[in-house]
Amino acid sequence: MKRTSTLHRFAFLAALCFATGAVARADEGMWLFNRAPKKQIQSKYGFDLTDTWLEHVQKSAVRISTGGSGSLVSSNGLVMTNHHVGSDMLEKLSTKENDFIAAGFYAQSADQEIKCPDIEMHVLWTIEDVTDKVLAGVKPGMSSADANGAKRQARSQLEEEAKAKTGLHCETVELYQGGRYHLYSYKRYTDVRLVMAPEKGIAFFGGDPDNFEFPRFDLDMCFFRIYDGGKPLRPEHYLKWSRNGTTENDLVFVAGHPGRTERLFTTEHLEYLRDFSYPLSMRSIWRREVQLATFMGRSEENRRIAEGDYFGIQNTRKARTGIYAGLMDPAIMGAKLEAEKKLRAAVDANPEWKKQWGDGWDMVAQAKKTQKEFAVRFAALGGSSMALGGQLFGKAVTLARLADEKEKPNGERLREFRSSNMESLELQLFSPAPIYPDLEVENLTAGLQNLVELLGGNDATVVQILDGKSPRARAEELVHGTKLLDVAERKSVAAGGKKAIQESKDPMIRLASALDAESRKLRKRFEDEVDGPEKLGYAKIAAANFAVNGEDQYPDATFTLRLSYGTVKSYEENGKKVAPYTNFAGLYERADERDNKYPFELPPRWAKSKDVINLNTPYNFVSTCDIIGGNSGSPVVDKSGEVVGLIFDGNIQSLVLDIAYDDKQARAVSVDSRAIIESLRKVYGCGALADEIVGAPGR
Repeated sequence: MKRTSTLHRFAFLAALCFATGAVARADEGMWLFNRAPKKQIQSKYGFDLTDTWLEHVQKSAVRISTGGSGSLVSSNGLVMTNHHVGSDMLEKLSTKENDFIAAGFYAQSADQEIKCPDIEMHVLWTIEDVTDKVLAGVKPGMSSADANGAKRQARSQLEEEAKAKTGLHCETVELYQGGRYHLYSYKRYTDVRLVMAPEKGIAFFGGDPDNFEFPRFDLDMCFFRIYDGGKPLRPEHYLKWSRNGTTENDLVFVAGHPGRTERLFTTEHLEYLRDFSYPLSMRSIWRREVQLATFMGRSEENRRIAEGDYFGIQNTRKARTGIYAGLMDPAIMGAKLEAEKKLRAAVDANPEWKKQWGDGWDMVAQAKKTQKEFAVRFAALGGSSMALGGQLFGKAVTLARLADEKEKPNGERLREFRSSNMESLELQLFSPAPIYPDLEVENLTAGLQNLVELLGGNDATVVQILDGKSPRARAEELVHGTKLLDVAERKSVAAGGKKAIQESKDPMIRLASALDAESRKLRKRFEDEVDGPEKLGYAKIAAANFAVNGEDQYPDATFTLRLSYGTVKSYEENGKKVAPYTNFAGLYERADERDNKYPFELPPRWAKSKDVINLNTPYNFVSTCDIIGGNSGSPVVDKSGEVVGLIFDGNIQSLVLDIAYDDKQARAVSVDSRAIIESLRKVYGCGALADEIVGAPGR
């Protein structure tokens, strides 16, 4: 009850601040680096957030294509991130004989660093507001579909021109749900090599039971190195290491790439998520978790090849359950509604504002109503990417669509096939990373079963896809009949263009081609009747919000670089104080109280190191920094811009941060910088790596 009442209070206050434009919003915000909250930080903490400081941290931060964040932490291109962010690469580099997930990895020398097959790391170099340029082609009286098309063409042109001018990887970023557009230019690196990773047993100590909990005892770290021109990158900017770490109440900052939030959504949009979208997706998530657990239980090799997928679905289930709980909380939703009413009342009171923006909320509401009409079918067919299940079918879809899209002008292509994204697309399409047929059958079977469940066995498309077979039999036929396991075959088909697709006998490609027309039709309807009107509606709401409350606000998360700030701070739970730090002594106590059994079993080297390491070393800590999924791997830095921690999770109370902010109990969880160095030196014998990180031997 105490936790619930606290949520009620923070939801009301957060929504109220949004409605009134109040500056005092605790430590809330995932702020743009070109709109950093300098005044708030100066007012509350007396710290001058300079442009020099911001540029240095911005150009030291790394976006990782596996879906997380990282940071450059040495003059030799060393990148720090989480083990669970790097686990995708660890899995791809592992074999049955050498399981880097289970055993960990350390390259004793540069020649032992292993090149990763299909990873990208991006460093944000410049930001430009291009809102006027994107919206220039949107004319009064245009349909939402035409307006969406005009913006798509403008964005593609801006990206092409910027890349031609700078040579950088360029992306236009939609902010405030369409209220602003920025052009982000990145330095892009694809020669990335694995340097060090601990065992999963310590990186994910406590497993699912402790996931999103605190106190926590995880060494969730991983190190890669960026190479440029065959040599370690010599970055212009990298983060130095703090000598002393933090103490309670210290001001800290997080520079990372939060994935997605829904804090600026209208109440009717949130109700759509609560009453329709989440119930639809949660059924599939729960079932998928059980299916993968069953598959893993059949053999040790099945466990090895599916463990990453299983962890991902467990994490998704737990995170979405927390968000869903927030959506079902009447107090949170009520506070959202009250804030919305105040903003709408301010708009209605001004005749000019009402004329310009008053219908924004109704446009969003109508878009969600329209989406309900076909959302189940769209989801059953795998959404915009037609992702029915498995990597092989995904590659078949990419090949089939690539042949069509490359013949179109860049501005008319599907966004993922625009020229600015072609290098990334081909990196994934032609990746030499292993694909396991047994897991492919399992994943595609699950997708086909979901299809039948949602659409029914007599649906014409279902009948076409199954071709008279059960979902498993059809999946086996497709996986064992395709040649797309061979990278050379994928390259050959891609080079052959539309002719190769039309003449292909490959069952995966034939199925992808057969379903493409219906999938595209549903996608176009989504873009024209849902996404387009919704963006126009949100653009109006954003303009109204700026007019009423000023532009000193942060947008929802978009997996682009953001700055969060807060303090290392304890909190209360069930009437008891939760200290902000754990230490190594607590790790051993936790293992003992759970009888050292999985997932609380200490790896052998940790059991042997108890008498060697300093048990008082701070291990994990919490702060009020505002984070969400995608921030995993973000550096935590102090006022000097030095590393004091590594974000890897939030506590259970933070899961609702997708829709509303809390600083009473919600906390970001980090690995302490002191624990990283202590473990490298005392447990893993990685003295050279520790020296590189801290910049001095033995520190």
